[in-house]
Amino acid sequence: MKKIFYIITGIALSSVICFSCSKNVEGRTDKTPALNPVSQDLNAGEWKLVLLSRPDTFAVAAPAVPGTPEYTGYLNEIKGYQQKLSGEQMNNMRYWAAGGVLRWNEIMRELVAKYNLPPYQNDDGTYPAPNAADPFNYPMFPFANPPYAARAYAYISAAQYDALVACWYYKKLYNQKRPYDVDSSVKAISGRVDLPSYPSEAAVIAGATVEIMKMMFPTEVAFVQQKLEDQEEAAIMSGVATRADIKAGEALGRQIASVFTARARTDKAGQAGGNPELWNNMANNTAARGEKPWQSLEVPKRPPMLPLFGEVKTFLFDSATLVRIRPAAPFSTESSEFAQQNDAAYKQIKNPTREQERIVQYWADGVGTYTPSGHWNAIAAEDFIKQNYSEVRWARNMALLNMGQMDAATLCWNTKYFYFNPRPTQMMPDIKTLTGIPNFPSYISGHSTFSEAAATILGHILPANADKYEAMSKEAAMSRFISGIHTQMDCDSGLVAGKRVGEFTVLRARTDGAE
Repeated sequence: MKKIFYIITGIALSSVICFSCSKNVEGRTDKTPALNPVSQDLNAGEWKLVLLSRPDTFAVAAPAVPGTPEYTGYLNEIKGYQQKLSGEQMNNMRYWAAGGVLRWNEIMRELVAKYNLPPYQNDDGTYPAPNAADPFNYPMFPFANPPYAARAYAYISAAQYDALVACWYYKKLYNQKRPYDVDSSVKAISGRVDLPSYPSEAAVIAGATVEIMKMMFPTEVAFVQQKLEDQEEAAIMSGVATRADIKAGEALGRQIASVFTARARTDKAGQAGGNPELWNNMANNTAARGEKPWQSLEVPKRPPMLPLFGEVKTFLFDSATLVRIRPAAPFSTESSEFAQQNDAAYKQIKNPTREQERIVQYWADGVGTYTPSGHWNAIAAEDFIKQNYSEVRWARNMALLNMGQMDAATLCWNTKYFYFNPRPTQMMPDIKTLTGIPNFPSYISGHSTFSEAAATILGHILPANADKYEAMSKEAAMSRFISGIHTQMDCDSGLVAGKRVGEFTVLRARTDGAE
């Protein structure tokens, strides 16, 4: 009966999550106008790449020449579609015209929220773990918790960026006109784009994204493949690209994605869950230092969340640098300072104001959400829409944000499991949090780390908004203290750690050729 209850509860929760994600993630920007960049960044083929050594790493053959029978056939396909377009096809074109980077980011956030569900326990009190080798078996792979999600956002964004830099290189090389510029009877349904047509930027984004998503969310292959076909169909029907542009773009995107998937398979994320012996050793080693070790407060105790994620390969700095910038040790669990930190958390939680409760809920980002890094993606996307960026600049900015978020997660998790510090609720059971108790050590605060990294990066990209982002970061950090989940020390140190990661990201931004 207990297992049936959990299954029913899980199905119900999943339904709520899918509805809320569809409403929040896609609905908010459904009416976004077509991408109309103030600059097409025609020199983007020269920008600094993330993993590729050069933009022509993968060859793209020359396109068909306008006026030839082959090219005329491509134009006739577009004209045939445009003679009779359905309402659904028109809506699809309007949807994707807002930009591929934006739309795929929304789709990604939707998937993260859908899979951000911890598994229920077995009858014997143990917990099953998602298995990438058998992703459809319960619990379905992945459990898109905050570190996993940050890594997924990073790989997709970075792959899109490298793919579009290469795309821009070949666009400039071949300088192929758009279909509607070759034949005036081809309509520019989604607006005219002052950018060479070949290879298609829409297909490059789609090809790169789908390959990463297939690895990160293997049970969603059919879903993301359909999204790819929708985007490519929209590009052809709107007169933006020929079938040849699409084929060349998708092939290039998939090839570049293979470089990122190869890295992902060896970045140590697959071993981040550890094993019972490792978990016990962490607790025993902490106790041997004279400190009180963290323990799961769930009943039965749940295995710690990704205790080895702190060893995952970072994008912006090496492992030696990660150790160097790791925050100093917290107050000893046996010290009066530590007791005062927990006492302050207890006093705070007893009488929260309505405004504090609002702050806690706004930044909760717990089970069934797109996680803290997804929250900052949503904030960034909303502000980026107003800037009229080109697709390649959208990709560059999202790559900076998400590589920073992943590296912030790695530094944070490295710190958490290095010190293995207990939460206020473990030290003072009378603390009743305003939200759930995360199943990993307390020091340092993940929300604080994610948020300050994001605020630093976004503040560099949009200096006019820097103060706003800093205020949001401080509020996100404060939300964890006033909710009873963290001490002030956890939050303050998390902000410092996030700032360090953000500064590494800004250093890359200043030297990537895009400024």
